[in-house]
Amino acid sequence: MSQKKRITVLGGGPAGYPAAFLAADHGMEVTLIDEKNAPGGVCLFKGCIPSKTLLHVAKLIHESRDAVDWGIDFGKPKIDLEKLQEHGNSVIRKMTGGLDGLAKQRKIRFIQGRGVIDGPTRVRVQDLDGNDLETIESDFIVVATGSSPRRISEFPDSPHIMSSTDALRLDEIPENMLVVGGGYIGLELGLVYSALGSQISVVEALPRLLNAADPDLVEQLQSRLNHYFEEITLSTRVKEIVEENGRLRVKFLGLDRDDDEGKLFDKVLVAIGRRPKSANIGLETTSVEIQENGWIVVDEQRRTAEPTIFAIGDVVGEPMLAHKATHEARVAIDAIAGEASEYNPAAIPAVVFTDPEIAWCGLTEQEARTKGIPHVVSRFPWSASGRATTLGRNDGPTKLILDPNTERVLGVGICGVGAGELIAEGVLAIEMGAIASDIQMSIHAHPTTSETMMEAADLYYGLSPHYMKRER
Repeated sequence: MSQKKRITVLGGGPAGYPAAFLAADHGMEVTLIDEKNAPGGVCLFKGCIPSKTLLHVAKLIHESRDAVDWGIDFGKPKIDLEKLQEHGNSVIRKMTGGLDGLAKQRKIRFIQGRGVIDGPTRVRVQDLDGNDLETIESDFIVVATGSSPRRISEFPDSPHIMSSTDALRLDEIPENMLVVGGGYIGLELGLVYSALGSQISVVEALPRLLNAADPDLVEQLQSRLNHYFEEITLSTRVKEIVEENGRLRVKFLGLDRDDDEGKLFDKVLVAIGRRPKSANIGLETTSVEIQENGWIVVDEQRRTAEPTIFAIGDVVGEPMLAHKATHEARVAIDAIAGEASEYNPAAIPAVVFTDPEIAWCGLTEQEARTKGIPHVVSRFPWSASGRATTLGRNDGPTKLILDPNTERVLGVGICGVGAGELIAEGVLAIEMGAIASDIQMSIHAHPTTSETMMEAADLYYGLSPHYMKRER
């Protein structure tokens, strides 16, 4: 029998632990190294999962307030921060415990520590204080070290300035808070703190929120956010932050704004994106190439310039999404196992878990226009959806971006309750090369918001029973 392939994975997040699990399923001898005491990574310990737990709480609070319009008044919610934190921690414990059990079942060697590459096939393991523990020789190394929140060096070092990680700890609920950054992280956490009682202001340097999403989807979201947030300021930067009597005085600089006095906030949340964690892990001892922005250069199989080293997840570039990282893990491990593999997805879903949610996949409308790609758009408004009306949530559209010649589905965009769940149908349609009539002729349950996909396809052919307008 041939000797098992030995693989060492650096990082236990949604790129690293699936890579380790899949490698073990392929019969490889696997070592998984992460700074936490169990697999899960940033996403599980202090990212995706805790934030979505809190967003669910925020949704409950907002729905209870909206119910007043229907004749149901639950009164002002009483929030027990300590119990809320414990609920979030229990979710994390349950999920990390499950992953830890799966790692043991697969006979994966899990080491809590930090892996430092020392050549093409060698990894030095250090404890969290930087002391060397052991050296591991492998046939292959997979770098899945993830990313960390970006910081603004000009801002003062203050306990009142938070990163997204800090914000998830819920140490206190400030009376008012400034969110710097109008991306998905800032808006999601802004909604959480707004529901818990903070007055939220958002400042974004670009002319609109969520720059990667289509404007018609963002417009629907922003209309609702204007009810939740005290202020949303676009095309504006933070010029200066100064501590003043336990608070922060923030001065702004924008197209129509240059505050001399500034405005006082209890907290400032900096949510301007994330940066790859590719530095200080020993890549300089190899032939691995790193771009100026910190992303590791890889090929279609996620192999670096060093043949024995693969890289996956946030360290190899946008989109920095957990599900994209997990898909890359499969591609890389299949390549190591000698199977045909290539990273070439036709559609990667993006979901913003705000209220309403925004989700899209494939070609966006603004991307098609910018690149001059021939397309037609068919939109079905949720105002014509029976299910959305029963929910009291006629927020946005479901739209299909279609090839005008073949009618093939090139992209899907949705704004509305549960858009993150609905977008999966769009991903499947794009990956399978579906055309508009495939969606039109697929019977969707009534009354559901999923019908809006079918209705958008109906509208393309001018046949919708619930809406007259047709966009070609």
